[in-house]
Amino acid sequence: MGTSLQPLGNLAPGGNLNAYVQAVSNFSVLTVEEEQSLAEDLYYNDNLDAARKLVMAHLRFVVHIARSYNGYGLPLGDLVQEGNVGLMKAVKRFNPEKGVRLVSFAVHWIKAEIHEYILKNWRIVKVATTKAQRKLFFNLRGAKKRLAWLTNDEAKAVAEDLNVEVKHVREMESRLSSYDAAFDAPEGDDDDSSYVAPAHYLEDARQDPAAQLEAADWEQNSVNGLESAMAQLDDRSRDILQRRWLGDDKSTLHELAAEYGVSAERIRQLEKNAMKKVKNMMMEAA
Repeated sequence: MGTSLQPLGNLAPGGNLNAYVQAVSNFSVLTVEEEQSLAEDLYYNDNLDAARKLVMAHLRFVVHIARSYNGYGLPLGDLVQEGNVGLMKAVKRFNPEKGVRLVSFAVHWIKAEIHEYILKNWRIVKVATTKAQRKLFFNLRGAKKRLAWLTNDEAKAVAEDLNVEVKHVREMESRLSSYDAAFDAPEGDDDDSSYVAPAHYLEDARQDPAAQLEAADWEQNSVNGLESAMAQLDDRSRDILQRRWLGDDKSTLHELAAEYGVSAERIRQLEKNAMKKVKNMMMEAA
């Protein structure tokens, strides 16, 4: 079967990528007969060694696909790793009776895993969630012939080509043109550009005297309202609420039930009704 397919050991795309690419390029491409024999052995006999050989013989193909996504600014090693996951899923599902090569079947699974990784990591905020948005995300970059915004005719042409609405094209174009900015300025950056960081111009209202006074008034009003509402409850209901929620050592339903000679469910009902009354009285007093 050509060059023996030895395992990669600790070599992985997340480590020394150049060494990994060199290693996977040394594996011989399978002939039609070799691939069919391995696929049948896996499909009918669940031979994991056959699966390993099929995967490793196609690792170079994953690298080739992953390189086509370099423009998204994500590490190539990570793209390759995600593509390898898709390849393994494809090998697991490959049916040798369909009469197609594994590489043709696997391309969908490889790209699907890479696409999912890009969508999750390209921006802090997801730029594509619906099927139409995903289609636009991976096609609009290639459809744009220049860095400027699309003209109305160009946007309409892209929409017709991808079978989506023009407003969706404009929306995705806006998302692609945005960028992530760190809240704080980079450390050691004395350049004036660092002052565009949000940390430099967003207002901190924690020390605002007006805000502090408002918060103090709200807290005091809440306390007064609670005391007034509690005073209007009957003795048993007030005692239940105080011991269930306001005391340091909170009582259980069963403890109160034993003390008042009723069931725990009755205590729960009394507690619920009392809380509802307190809430209504506080709302009326507000």
